[in-house]
Amino acid sequence: MSRLATRDSRLTTRDSRTPNPESRIPNPQSAPERLDRGRFTAVFFPSERTLANALLDRALSNDTFPGLPRPTQRVLLAIAPDRARFRDWIGPAAPEWGAAIAFPETRRIVMQGRSAASDAGDPVEVFRHELAHLALHEFLGDQPTRWFDEGYASYAAREWNREDVLAVNLALALKGTPTFDELDELFGEGSQSAQTAYALSYRAVAEMAALDPNRGLRQFLAEWRRLGSMDRATRSAFGITLAGFEKLWQERTRRRYGALALLGDVTIIGLVTLFLVFPLYSARRKRDRHRMAQLVAADQAAERAAQASALDELLRGDDEPGPSREEADRPPS
Repeated sequence: MSRLATRDSRLTTRDSRTPNPESRIPNPQSAPERLDRGRFTAVFFPSERTLANALLDRALSNDTFPGLPRPTQRVLLAIAPDRARFRDWIGPAAPEWGAAIAFPETRRIVMQGRSAASDAGDPVEVFRHELAHLALHEFLGDQPTRWFDEGYASYAAREWNREDVLAVNLALALKGTPTFDELDELFGEGSQSAQTAYALSYRAVAEMAALDPNRGLRQFLAEWRRLGSMDRATRSAFGITLAGFEKLWQERTRRRYGALALLGDVTIIGLVTLFLVFPLYSARRKRDRHRMAQLVAADQAAERAAQASALDELLRGDDEPGPSREEADRPPS
């Protein structure tokens, strides 16, 4: 079963009430612990110690991101021991389905620990996704649009299974692929729409990286930082306008996934229809056979009755007295 990640992994905010995990201690026997590894610091409760070690070990062993120079800023990771603590730390601005949040301006990541639901995803992949947000913002500041920010983070974390969402999305076949502006809006329209937005954003960034097989996103990101414009950077790095790339991505995405979604949906509809209609069809056939048997029996009974009536007529005709021979031979007077 493919994983459908249910998190909003970027929250850029200027709110001074940035969550401070160390400010909320549940009880004296369970005080937060701190772990420092390289440029990473993790704050966690004892129940999350194993997870914290694993996450920092993996982050240190793979601390580069596609097209970007190696990050240098320090990062604070806060691991919440339960859902209530997680919601308390991230604040009311985050969506309900969030399982990890990055705060680029304060270089913090807040994520759920071992108590996270199964749909929260692989914690190593989740942490990598959030770190990609911070790395991108360290290099470009607040320039990235929402769709590129999320798409880049998914691309850096190699979340290939996001594309599974597109393969069953009938809207791509019926309505077509949204524009980049519409894609940004999808993130705020609920969990299901957000999953589609994540998948489409990942597909867009992957398509962009494929435009330059040798350098990937490196030249594009460098030009974006130098020029301060995503459109101009797209022209400079790939020789195509941003609008031209948007159209190319829309066509390729609909051609690649629209037919799959339509086929999958038609198949499902067909199976559901067969499941619902077949019992009704069988009952109808049974009624029709019973009715036909009744009609045949009625026809047979009517035919027998007609035959009996004809025989009675013949028998009555033989019993009636006719004229005698003498009367028949007598000439008329």
